[in-house]
Amino acid sequence: MNAPLPDSVRRTANRLGYAGLIPFVVLAPASLLDTHHGITWSDALFAYGAVILSFVCALHWGFAMALPGLDERTRVRSLLWSVVPSLIAWPALLLVPSDAAVLLVLGFVLHYVQDRRLARTADLPEWYLPLRLRLTTVACIALIAGAFVQWPY
Repeated sequence: MNAPLPDSVRRTANRLGYAGLIPFVVLAPASLLDTHHGITWSDALFAYGAVILSFVCALHWGFAMALPGLDERTRVRSLLWSVVPSLIAWPALLLVPSDAAVLLVLGFVLHYVQDRRLARTADLPEWYLPLRLRLTTVACIALIAGAFVQWPY
């Protein structure tokens, strides 16, 4: 077992993670309530969702490269998985909100499943999965809400 991370690392990860939710919780209601600019806010919401999904995939790349105690198979599987969320996120940028939401939510849920799978064999901090679950839940709720934006045609 690795030495526990300093508490300041957990606090910083929490603060940054929750701050990263701000665009989700601002853009989703903006896309639904601002009928004049709803599509613009919706585009921003799904673009941000795609960026964040691509960002979280890098976690598994980092785990594969640096996490001690992983066997070769787990490292290779983590490296392979680390590119999949970006491949899910990119086409979402080309879709209407309802389809983009489905694709991005699927990506976030699959990534959380992969996090749980990795946690069974890796020595991840005890706070990592609960934080990832909370962040994933809020992001998915915002993306689902944003799927209901009204298109002008």
